[in-house]
Amino acid sequence: MSCNGCSFNNNSTSTIAQGYDWLSDLPDTTDKSDIVEVKFKSTRKEYYKNVENLHLKRGDRIVVATSPGHDVGEVTLTGYLAEKQFKLRIKNPSRYNLNVVYRKASDNDIQTLNEARSREKATMIRAREAAKELGLEMKIGDVEFRGDNKKAIFYYLAEGRVDFRELIRVYAREFRIKVEMKQIGARQEAGLIGGIGSCGRELCCSSWRTDFSSISSDAALKQGLSPSAQKMAGACGKLKCCLLYELDAYIEAGNEFPRELLDLELESGIAKPFKTDFLKKEIWYGLAGSMGTTFNLSLKQVRDIIQKNKRGIKPELHTFSAQPKEQNKMEVTLDERLDRFDKKKPSRNKKRRNKKGGRNFENKNPQNKQNASDNSDTSKRPNKRRNNNPNRKRKQGFKGKKGAQTSNNAN
Repeated sequence: MSCNGCSFNNNSTSTIAQGYDWLSDLPDTTDKSDIVEVKFKSTRKEYYKNVENLHLKRGDRIVVATSPGHDVGEVTLTGYLAEKQFKLRIKNPSRYNLNVVYRKASDNDIQTLNEARSREKATMIRAREAAKELGLEMKIGDVEFRGDNKKAIFYYLAEGRVDFRELIRVYAREFRIKVEMKQIGARQEAGLIGGIGSCGRELCCSSWRTDFSSISSDAALKQGLSPSAQKMAGACGKLKCCLLYELDAYIEAGNEFPRELLDLELESGIAKPFKTDFLKKEIWYGLAGSMGTTFNLSLKQVRDIIQKNKRGIKPELHTFSAQPKEQNKMEVTLDERLDRFDKKKPSRNKKRRNKKGGRNFENKNPQNKQNASDNSDTSKRPNKRRNNNPNRKRKQGFKGKKGAQTSNNAN
């Protein structure tokens, strides 16, 4: 079953590099700026000028000018937001030469684009084989054909400088197109391919992130995270980009801590620090020579103990550490039966004792209790319904004895 997308991305199944228009519920701002943000394959975005004053909205397919030729892309932002993103992403906006928007894409333009995209997979496989035959230490990550099917961009990864002049001649001769080589990094390759991160969400590099600044292991250490390469590595094999999202908050909170955490001298021994929680402003200590004895102290308590140690005082631990709170224990019963959530049906074999005349009839029926209290004066009378006549059972026994006496007298 395939996904039909959602209203957020105009029912598009792909969310790679989709811009977010947070002014969509406000009046149109296209009259304030003629800059248009256009998305092409994967994460490539460029900016164009709407000189024809076309009525464009997000999701429209348009034909834009290139040098030379033309390309087909999808509108992601217009108006004020497009201009704002243009100034953020382009270093020198005043010196940037904006190409123009020709028109909205027709059916022929879409058909030509689909024909060009159908050549990309076979071209990428052959491009990798050609690079391997020439002995070049590079990897072709992806191939993107232009909308007019006359030019292609070859994205490659390489650790060092690569002389691919002969490779360009081979590509131009075999594919009969104009060739453009573009070097990318591991993070950009992950953005081109896309995927799901360890958090369960779409990769940041393929959904919204455009800048790929360097990340060091020091960012993980400043946040108190494990410097393990496997846990901190993303889909690209490098450190996760999300390590930078909260780094400034941790650095600001870490400024309140001392640069070097000292050992604490307590009455029970020497406590050594091994963990810090910057946001809660707590430090975890462990007693030297005592296995498994750990406790946490607030930053204020640590400063008080350090001041007492300087005066030669060794405080007791229980005066600073809080007593552990008793947690409510929950009893969990593991039941693997498939019908454990089904409602239990009442048993038909059990006799109902709440009928009229049963054992619990008087107790369950409040009306009977009231009648019993009203007729308390008549409770001494014999109840014929319940066979309370004392002479009834004795009558049979008396007959038997009488019969026995008459038989003896006869004898």
